[in-house]
Amino acid sequence: MTLRGISWRTHVFLQLDNLSKQFPGRGGSAPVMAVNQVNLNIEQGEFVTLLGPSGCGKTTTLRLIAGFEFPTNGRIVLDNEEINEQPPNKRDMAMVFQSYAIFPHLNVFENIAYGLRIKRMGKSDMQRKVAQVLELTELTGLENRAPNELSGGQQQRVALARALVMEPKVLLFDEPLSNLDAKLRVQMRTEIRRIQQSLGITSVYVTHDQDEAMALSDRIVVMLNGRLQQAATAIDIYRHPINQFVADFIGRANFLPVQVVGQTGERPQVKLYDTLLTVPPNHNHPFAIGDTALLLLRPESLRLHLAPPADKPTILSRVRHMTYLGSLAEYELEVGDQLLAAVQYDPRPQDLYPAGSNVYLELLAENLYLLPAG
Repeated sequence: MTLRGISWRTHVFLQLDNLSKQFPGRGGSAPVMAVNQVNLNIEQGEFVTLLGPSGCGKTTTLRLIAGFEFPTNGRIVLDNEEINEQPPNKRDMAMVFQSYAIFPHLNVFENIAYGLRIKRMGKSDMQRKVAQVLELTELTGLENRAPNELSGGQQQRVALARALVMEPKVLLFDEPLSNLDAKLRVQMRTEIRRIQQSLGITSVYVTHDQDEAMALSDRIVVMLNGRLQQAATAIDIYRHPINQFVADFIGRANFLPVQVVGQTGERPQVKLYDTLLTVPPNHNHPFAIGDTALLLLRPESLRLHLAPPADKPTILSRVRHMTYLGSLAEYELEVGDQLLAAVQYDPRPQDLYPAGSNVYLELLAENLYLLPAG
């Protein structure tokens, strides 16, 4: 399968430089800054996902890249060319939409070939290119099917194939899997990643689904109130979040207020109730003795015991609620005046602790992380 050959990550290919978009207010209200001074460099062949809650600016950012909106300030540079004023059809990009947007009166082949017909491509070249993407998207044999004869996953593959056949420099995705059921979403995200990696095509993907972002992306860009909060790999976002919002948005998190009471090399020491903990350094935000901070504890970084294990940092807690889900048990725990979430994977019946049980929480110190307070 050969479409446009793209070298994997050789240089900054798509650049958002101080990008902002302001919409006028309605009914005399103040203007809305939907995208606020976003700076982002995307390398050639990279898969970047814009992630955040509704209204965070991720979809507006994607529309600015696509040319469906024009920036109030800043620049969009594609392959060393500023494209701020270019209309969408001149930007050498293709969009895969949430609603598929395939034509109901055209069969699969005709839907995929639509853009090539607009470009007046010759019949033999058109058939060859469509055959290539049919194979790549595993749609071979369905060329003559009408859209209403396809499953949701097959319709999404048609939409993806129609975008790929144009050999765009950048492939854009606007929450393309949100209309599929949970099992099919997992299957399709695997297929999208496989196809993107096989072609090495630069891709920008928008979603509010954290699992989707982590499974697909080379880098995740977390946004809030129009601003970029953090751009990093899934591992870094999860293990080393820049602030409390990012930590809380990606996965589940517990936060406990602490004070830095000492230092061991680069590692800060904090006192949590009567337990002294030495935690990994935060290179984004170094802490000094006397600083107040938030201790990030992921639910899976807590271990439950009936008796305190020797030489392990522990805190006493009380089980408020336990939910057994087969492969795991979820706990809501009372620690002082705080509520913490904990998870036990593959629990045996004798290792389950009902509501009202007093348990000791072992803290996996290497998995803890210190964040700026507030």
